[in-house]
Amino acid sequence: MTGNQPTTSTRHTPGTQPMGRTCPFSPPEGYRTLREEDPITPVTFPDGAKGWLVSRYADVRTVLADPRFGANRRRVRPGDAADAPLAPPPPGMFIMMDGPEHTRFRRLLTGQFTVRRMQKLAPAVEQIVAEQLEAMAGAEGPVDLLQAFALPIPSLVICELLGVPYEDREEFQENSGMLLRLEASRDEVTQAQAAMNEYIHQLAVAKRAHPTDDLLSGLVQSEQLTDEELAGVGSLLLLAGHETTANMIALGTMCLLGNPEQLAALRSDPALMDGAVEELLRYLTIIQYGLRRVALEDVELDGHRIEAGATVLASLSSGNRDATQFPDRPDALDIHRPYRTHLAFGHGVHQCIGQQLARVEMKAALSALFDRFPTLRLAVPADQVPMRDDMLIYGVHELPVTW
Repeated sequence: MTGNQPTTSTRHTPGTQPMGRTCPFSPPEGYRTLREEDPITPVTFPDGAKGWLVSRYADVRTVLADPRFGANRRRVRPGDAADAPLAPPPPGMFIMMDGPEHTRFRRLLTGQFTVRRMQKLAPAVEQIVAEQLEAMAGAEGPVDLLQAFALPIPSLVICELLGVPYEDREEFQENSGMLLRLEASRDEVTQAQAAMNEYIHQLAVAKRAHPTDDLLSGLVQSEQLTDEELAGVGSLLLLAGHETTANMIALGTMCLLGNPEQLAALRSDPALMDGAVEELLRYLTIIQYGLRRVALEDVELDGHRIEAGATVLASLSSGNRDATQFPDRPDALDIHRPYRTHLAFGHGVHQCIGQQLARVEMKAALSALFDRFPTLRLAVPADQVPMRDDMLIYGVHELPVTW
């Protein structure tokens, strides 16, 4: 299997967001046409909303960095027109906030996710990886790499970082999965979010009485957040801290197994791992449907007038395949690729706060996995691996492997 193996064939309909992949590792083919012919285009999104789709690297960066595009896109009622007022973001949901409110939350958290602190976490992450590999090695027959390895690593790490009991993982993983399902109803999303918030709230109450050395206790003791804000921040970090990295580890493993010449080069020179992690992040870009923004005023974008209130979708996956930024075979996986800034973690003031932790986890997991199991391979044909096309975060629902 290679990165160019087709899975389905889907023709793009003009005026719509490209959907349906022809390769499990690449965004829908329609994005290539849009980048070349209509990179800022009016579309009707799958939910029926009308807006603009931005597909080129430079334009994606512009939208994500320009303060005239707001991160909050919640209308007062579902289906409201573009000129309807926006509802306030939920308490603590700082990824949907702009200006001073976003800055207030971001400053509280930035010190917890510095490069230095994440590097100091590396030995603990490596120990967690080793323990998961040991348990995997003791299993007989094929195993699901997602459940046996890729998901436990970031879940254990974020639980340790936040001070969340790992034994509660089934509850918060079930709720976070519901929040990411494309077909989840509004009631299901509301119930899942309420359950996540209530769980963090009860945990915060306990830590107020008996604080420990973790991020959640630190936020409680800072007394700078209301109970509602604390619950929202904790839920967001818990969700993002395990879902994204787990799927990058699992999908990254599948991708390397499907590109044996790249995997062979990586095995022969472990020093390539840092570059391989960045290339996998660029190549796979698991925030598969992009980031939505709302124009806060009329904006002129490369000759197009974006009216105030209009929704703009910035496609990270398309931008990461733009030949103007990645000129040498952007649709190929190349772990030797000289580093160029990619969009896998977004851009601008909302760029992923946990990106350094994700890099540490991916490097530790992939390095140790292929060292421990040099004959690792898929246990089913690649086209039988169930992909997460139905989720906001792309990846695999399971990854059967053997060795």
